[in-house]
Amino acid sequence: MNLDTFFEKFELFADAPNAVAKMRELILDLAVRGMLIPQGSNEGTATELISAIVEERSDYAKIGTSKQQAQQLVSGTFSIPVHWVWTRLGDIALQIQYGYTASADPTLTDIRMLRITDIQDNRVNWPSVPGCIIENEEAERYLLSPNDILIARTGGTIGKSFLVPDAPVKSVFASYLIRVKPPRSVVARYIKIFLESPLYWSQLRTMSAGTGQPNVNGQALGRLELPLPPLAEQKRIVAKVDELMALCDRLEAQQQQREIRHTALAQASLTRFADAPTPANLEFLFHKSYAIDPGELRKSILTLAVQGLLVPHDPNDEPVDECLGRIQAVRRSYGTKNFPSVDILDRPYDIPDSWLWIRLGNLALTSDSGWSPQCESEPRRGTDWGVLKVSAVSWGAFKPDENKALPSGMNGRPECEVQPGDFLLSRANTEELVARSVVVEQTPPKLMMSDKIVRFTFSNDLDKRFLNFANSSEFARHYYARNASGTSSSMKNVGREVMCHLPVPLPPLTEQKRIVAKVEQLMGLVDRLEAQLAESRAKATALLDAVVAELSAAA
Repeated sequence: MNLDTFFEKFELFADAPNAVAKMRELILDLAVRGMLIPQGSNEGTATELISAIVEERSDYAKIGTSKQQAQQLVSGTFSIPVHWVWTRLGDIALQIQYGYTASADPTLTDIRMLRITDIQDNRVNWPSVPGCIIENEEAERYLLSPNDILIARTGGTIGKSFLVPDAPVKSVFASYLIRVKPPRSVVARYIKIFLESPLYWSQLRTMSAGTGQPNVNGQALGRLELPLPPLAEQKRIVAKVDELMALCDRLEAQQQQREIRHTALAQASLTRFADAPTPANLEFLFHKSYAIDPGELRKSILTLAVQGLLVPHDPNDEPVDECLGRIQAVRRSYGTKNFPSVDILDRPYDIPDSWLWIRLGNLALTSDSGWSPQCESEPRRGTDWGVLKVSAVSWGAFKPDENKALPSGMNGRPECEVQPGDFLLSRANTEELVARSVVVEQTPPKLMMSDKIVRFTFSNDLDKRFLNFANSSEFARHYYARNASGTSSSMKNVGREVMCHLPVPLPPLTEQKRIVAKVEQLMGLVDRLEAQLAESRAKATALLDAVVAELSAAA
């Protein structure tokens, strides 16, 4: 497959993550390998070009601003066309110079000081560039000219480069930048292409490896090895790269427009299903022409489930009041604390007439938490005692392997041991995960709750899986976010009292079971959809990688 066909077949790769970014990288890689355009027969050789560069560098050195070094032979890292040469950036640049150290002053406008922050997006808003105080005799050394190349030598943008256009104002460059001044015998845009290519970045990573504070220095830049074509071919390469990058821009814009359309269709389908959760409207959620984000689908399904919109209501179901009466009788026998009824102002949405609003604590028979001794950092071995981490109950399914071993010789506490059927919540976690819950279906023996895990027990007159849906719904997440303590979003705390006050929409028991069955059916569909999307992306990625490898090895 040639490069033109590659672009024509873009839709085959569009589902691959970062497809356009990989295309840009391929273009730059092919450009510096001499594989992007046909070779010219009457364009001279780069060896002749080197002679012209040496002469120009000698003339430039006479004004005392550049220290010349002898040209060195470079073997290079891959084969290039016979009329190209491998050289070093320091052997062709007229000058590699550190920037000027001065304080920026926004009130000054005579001479601007270009900083790393001014060229983050590879363009400059010149009116916003501050001025600086600089001695006149110093200014000439640091004044920028068109086609100068600036490279960030430290910080988050380390190694990124900027090609200076025709600046509308006099400007110098700050000390965190290095200027590379190209000779007239080299197209500055070709050097810029090299400074964006995988070849450049691989060398830069090697040069900065093992340093405590990564930075780029002038000597390192001077040692960069680059393949140099004749001048006429440089110009043709630059023109081809610009053409293909413009095509990438259009493809990227098309992708963004497609994503906008798909998002709108997906949202419309979710809304349509929420308004009328019929089997016919359910089909729209799994339409082949667009993909709804599986996470959004799961949220929508849970929302409909706890609002009574997912399954039909049966007037023959035992009234929820009778079920609740039996629960309250058991709670009285346990001496369990009662919590206030759910005031109308605390009800976030309407529910069917056959349902009731009730606080989670008024459904629980008991609640307790675990024990957090000083544990080993490793998981327990075999059937030794272990203490569960909050990650065991944070991700919608019980994960017994998320535990830490008790120290040797320390006995476990059987009263803290997790049992099948337990309803567990985390009381300390990130803002997103705090008070997440799971229902333990099965568990190995001798695993204890930590003191950051809360256990609620319920009677058989409740389906704990439905309560788990209610505790996982969007309303519950907002409720816990409002009532959690802690100033950092990375660690929030929710007390047992807050958990007990959570308003829960409660349907009749038989309807709870129908809802659970329907949710599990739909979640199974979402799981399959997610697997299909992952498979589609994996195939697109594999195809893209194979084509890139084929094109890269074509020469």
